[in-house]
Amino acid sequence: MYRKDVNERSPLRIFERSIHGGLGRGNLGVVIARAGVGKTAFLVDVALDDLLREQKVLHVAIGHAVEHARSFYDETFRELVRPADLADAAAVRLSVEKNRHIHSYQPGTFTAAKLCAEVRFLREHADFAPDTLVVDNFPFAAAEEQDLASIHALARELNAEIWFSALSHRDTPTRTAGYPDPLVRFDRFLAVKFFLESAGDSVRLRVLKDHENPDVSDMSIELDPRTLLLKETAAR
Repeated sequence: MYRKDVNERSPLRIFERSIHGGLGRGNLGVVIARAGVGKTAFLVDVALDDLLREQKVLHVAIGHAVEHARSFYDETFRELVRPADLADAAAVRLSVEKNRHIHSYQPGTFTAAKLCAEVRFLREHADFAPDTLVVDNFPFAAAEEQDLASIHALARELNAEIWFSALSHRDTPTRTAGYPDPLVRFDRFLAVKFFLESAGDSVRLRVLKDHENPDVSDMSIELDPRTLLLKETAAR
């Protein structure tokens, strides 16, 4: 089996169909969950899927070291390759490393302006223009509308997808589709929103917002906490 087969069989193809083609270039998306439920794993699954298609990914880890993020990629890649018996695994691994940058910010040091400046520096001076950005632990609680506006403008400038993860606390009001949504004030900037819900031995993926579609579908996808991989499930 080769990388193309892995991509075609990925549950992310179902994920894309469930939100009418995926996030789409120039758009912002977010995954919301409580601490420890699987936000980083979800972002890495999305990023690795793009890397397997030889697209460039910038992973921004806020509050975690570069090695912490890299370990998620390494473990997820191993789990992805193991059942697939990927014939070109070594070459694919090299391609993933070449097309991925991981940057880390200590808590309290990240700003939207720094992110935009960093991305433009990579594009202009390192010949690295990301197709996808993932920003893990974006500080939404302290963010202003201008921060999201500037990052939205960056996504359009790069013609890239930008994914965030956001923390939901136990006291977060339930506002969207019956699930906690701390990001209502940023709705006009976010094209898609998901909520990760712990459900026994798996983590259920719920759609909170799907572009401008009024009816959100129930996804047949879960996150396996053991393998860190998204997997297809029977529709409920």
